[in-house]
Amino acid sequence: MPQKYKKFGEKSYICRSFFKQTAILEVTMDIFLIIVGAICLLVGLVGTIVPVLPGVPLGYVGLLLLQATDKVQFSTPFLLIWAAVVVVIQLLDTFLPVWTTKWSGGSKAGVWGSTIGLLIGFFFAPFGIIAGPFVGALVGELIAGKAFIEALKSGAASLLGFLCGTIAKLVAVGLMIYYFVVALL
Repeated sequence: MPQKYKKFGEKSYICRSFFKQTAILEVTMDIFLIIVGAICLLVGLVGTIVPVLPGVPLGYVGLLLLQATDKVQFSTPFLLIWAAVVVVIQLLDTFLPVWTTKWSGGSKAGVWGSTIGLLIGFFFAPFGIIAGPFVGALVGELIAGKAFIEALKSGAASLLGFLCGTIAKLVAVGLMIYYFVVALL
C-alpha cells in the first residue's frame, strides 16, 4: 500500500481543514453580501429623492443580495410581488408628473420645464428638488404664452405628481429596509 494512504489521521486533518476554510469562505461571502445589500438599500433610499439614482430598483437589489446569503430565504411570491411593485413605482414615478401636468391643462413646455427644473433643483437640494419641478413648470408654461393662473395651476400639478411619486418611492424603499432588518434579526 502506498505511503500516502497509511497516514489516515493526516488525511482527516486535511479534510477538516478544507471544510473549515470552506465554511469561513461561506460566512465571509454572506457578510459581504449583507454589507453590499445594505449599501444598495441606503443608496436606494437616497435615490428616492435624487432623480439620477434608481432608488427602488437599488433597494430591490439589496433584498436580492440578502436572498443570496445562507442567512435569509424570502419566499418566491414575496420576491415576485416586490418585483412587480418596483416596476409599477418606476412607471408611476416616470409618468405621474407628466400626467398631473397634462391633467391640469399643462402643455409640453410645462412638462419640459418641470423636468429641467427638477434637474436644476438638484444642485440646490433639498429645497431645490421640491421647488424645481414647480418653478420649472411655471416658467415653461409662461414661456409657452399661458396666463399666470394657468401656469400656476400647471406648476402645482407638476409638484403634486412629483411629491406623490417621491412618497411612493420612500414608502417602498422604507418597507424594503424594514424587511431587510427584520430578516437579519
